[in-house]
Amino acid sequence: MTGAAIPLRTTDERADAEAPAALVLPNMLIEALPSAILVVDREGVCRLLNAAAEDLLQVGRRNLLGRRLSEVIPEDCPLFSLIEQCRLSRSAVSDAEMVIDGPRLHLEHISVEVASLGDQHGSVVLSMRDRSLEHRMARQGAAAEAAQSVRSMAGMLAHEIKNPLAGIRGAAQLLESKLGPCDAPLAALIREESDRIVGLVNGVEIFADDRAPVLSTVNVHEALDHVCKLARVSFARHVTLREYYDPSLPPLRGNRDLLIQIFLNLVKNAAEACGSGRSEIVVATAYQAGFRIGERNKAHRQPRRIAVTISDNGPGVPEALVGNLFDPFVTSKPGGRGLGLALVAKLVRAHDGVIEFSTKPGATRFTVLLPISDTQSDEGGS
Repeated sequence: MTGAAIPLRTTDERADAEAPAALVLPNMLIEALPSAILVVDREGVCRLLNAAAEDLLQVGRRNLLGRRLSEVIPEDCPLFSLIEQCRLSRSAVSDAEMVIDGPRLHLEHISVEVASLGDQHGSVVLSMRDRSLEHRMARQGAAAEAAQSVRSMAGMLAHEIKNPLAGIRGAAQLLESKLGPCDAPLAALIREESDRIVGLVNGVEIFADDRAPVLSTVNVHEALDHVCKLARVSFARHVTLREYYDPSLPPLRGNRDLLIQIFLNLVKNAAEACGSGRSEIVVATAYQAGFRIGERNKAHRQPRRIAVTISDNGPGVPEALVGNLFDPFVTSKPGGRGLGLALVAKLVRAHDGVIEFSTKPGATRFTVLLPISDTQSDEGGS
């Protein structure tokens, strides 16, 4: 490669001739940047964007170059105020938590930096980065800490509570058989409440098990078929359950029983969220490229993942629960214990996976992102 600058493509020759100085930067340099880069002139016309900007704004380069940025992003978006502030102050400005919302585009947690190029066209350069993944990982990290607290007390609960409760239950059962019809219901209440507490302790005790699951090659569609068959004959009889699978997906490296438990809990939650009427649950699988799953010091990190999405058309997750949905004992169900999603998050982490969700009335979606098997990863890249 020579030292000569390579101009970027624009929509017409005149635009190339009048382009600001930044447009003669090497294509390879701009394209290699992970941040979304755009150059916008005084008239709001986009003169440059890289591949990361195409991905972030969900628009092709040919459809944006030479056109106003406001054709893609609504004019009332805070981004344009930030651009104007940069021009007036003649200094770089930034916003670490911007929301870009419009009819065709909804982005949250976008970090934006705007700097003036100081050319005759009044151009500014925008550097944008999607930080939503960081927020999701931080939320799951907080859930992991909460689960660790539960694990710490689970052993104590098992030994210090279950043993005395067994004695209390036995004594209540003995009294129940000897008491008259007026007092026997009280003894029965003691027995039933003892059973309920033991059930709660048993649920919490699951979190105390820190052993790594035994992994093998698993066909995710076979596991999902099993879950859907169980759902159709039991808790999801009142719901239309649809399946959309990508047949080209490779196997997972996972534990079949634990994966079934993950998906069963999510489908059961969706079925309970759906009321009567035209309720629907959709189970879908697909490839999903993007960030890599795995620790930094691992020799093999997974470049590709399988996304299992379970969505429903119920009323959505209550806003008060959204930030703590995967914490133990968080639930909106009458009589619920709030351990189902906390257990799901724990089991997903045990598979080096990630779980994320989005919710609004009529559309709640849980997506489990799981790494493909080791052999497939080696074939697909490092």
